[in-house]
Amino acid sequence: MTAWQTLSWSVDDDGVATLTLDRPEALNAFDVTMARELEQAFLDAAADDSVRAIVVTGAGRAFCAGMDLSATGNVFGLDEAVLPTPTELRDHLTEAPYHDGVRDTGGRVTLAIHACPKPVIAAINGPAVGIGATMTLAMDLRLASTRARIGFVFGRLGIVPEACSTWFLPRIVGVQQALEWIERTRRPSSASSAVRTSAE
Repeated sequence: MTAWQTLSWSVDDDGVATLTLDRPEALNAFDVTMARELEQAFLDAAADDSVRAIVVTGAGRAFCAGMDLSATGNVFGLDEAVLPTPTELRDHLTEAPYHDGVRDTGGRVTLAIHACPKPVIAAINGPAVGIGATMTLAMDLRLASTRARIGFVFGRLGIVPEACSTWFLPRIVGVQQALEWIERTRRPSSASSAVRTSAE
């Protein structure tokens, strides 16, 4: 595997890989570098026969605090000067400048996770907010510690949910609960609260 700047990776003797979001000083906040590394890690793991399953967790006390809003410029790494028509985007989605300049960075990660043929397990060890929560939706299983807090805070920020979450979340918890969490939730909720409300 590659040497990562924002991740750590290990594989045990049984072929279980542990992929750790490794920016503990920033509560593992998601940035463009992490997005690119995560996408590549899942593409590499999909092609690596020595990897049989992947467990994703966070270093330190958080799983992922969401998008790192401290970056300068467009924090999502998008090129705001590129304004394709829908036809141009559809016809050239995987080509420059559209692939890196227009596509949702969190969505690219989520789609790489979803396409991975190996079981992917989220071990949510602490707060998972925004992309920290939505990236887990494409994983096969989500396990949360008692310290986990899950936040779909898009309504609070007045932004559209990203990372394919509007497709994945209703399929996991149902449309009514997904709408409640995405549009009305103003603060991250505990894992036990999420389990209670999704079971109702």
